[in-house]
Amino acid sequence: MIGKEIRLDRIRNKETGKTVIVPMDHGTTVGPIPGIINMSEAVDQVARGGANAVVMHQGVVSSGYRGEGPDIGLIVHLSASTSLASDSNRKSLVCSVERAIQLGADAVSIHVNIGNGYESEMLKDFGKVSEQCHHWGLPLLSMIYPRGEKIKDEYDVSVVKHAARLGSEMGADIVKVSYTGSPETFKEVVDGVSIPVVIAGGEKMDTDKDVLKMVKGAMKAGGSGLSMGRNVFQHRSPTQLIRALTAIVQKNVSLEEAEKILEVKDGMAA
Repeated sequence: MIGKEIRLDRIRNKETGKTVIVPMDHGTTVGPIPGIINMSEAVDQVARGGANAVVMHQGVVSSGYRGEGPDIGLIVHLSASTSLASDSNRKSLVCSVERAIQLGADAVSIHVNIGNGYESEMLKDFGKVSEQCHHWGLPLLSMIYPRGEKIKDEYDVSVVKHAARLGSEMGADIVKVSYTGSPETFKEVVDGVSIPVVIAGGEKMDTDKDVLKMVKGAMKAGGSGLSMGRNVFQHRSPTQLIRALTAIVQKNVSLEEAEKILEVKDGMAA
């Protein structure tokens, strides 16, 4: 499907096939947190750093996507829940594939949590969205996490690789999962699927080195990039962090080289 391939190249590096994505859909879940209060500014910062795409909800595309920075891929997120819900693990569809196309999306994303009482509903939605994406030639990023009453450890490799395989089986083009803590265990996740695997950023990390080390480990295991939100847009310099992360993902620089990139801001020491 040439249409899908063309659109995929708008959200990834055409030469490497790898991608650096910055999700900015958090406002729906937790409100206007620091880093994404001014959406157009947040998008411009990561675009200047070389990010391939951002993820956002339909309502902020017109006001937040087009700023003054370089062009960047647009992924419209179709799922939502709020932190105020009795069970925020229950994601609902709040946008359609057709609406995303009208907005000019290069791809769409869906969030599914497995191992809870609402899993069947979310899988049903996943199936519908996957079918519609195939019809329209629109790439689908699936964000899948083992979260719920049946999950003891959502970072355990056995459940993470199940989540990744689910994304592949359901027809996603890229699957986003949590990092399992080491290149050795994450390789099991990557080896279990036939589609690109990117890692989530998770909760805000304590140090820059922790972020860089996690991404380096995922790439060593055969990962295809990252989809990282808070650790990027809440950073003191999102642009510079993206430059360092992009160097790891796209150029395979060492951890030490990435740290040096992060230390330099606009040609001067930060």
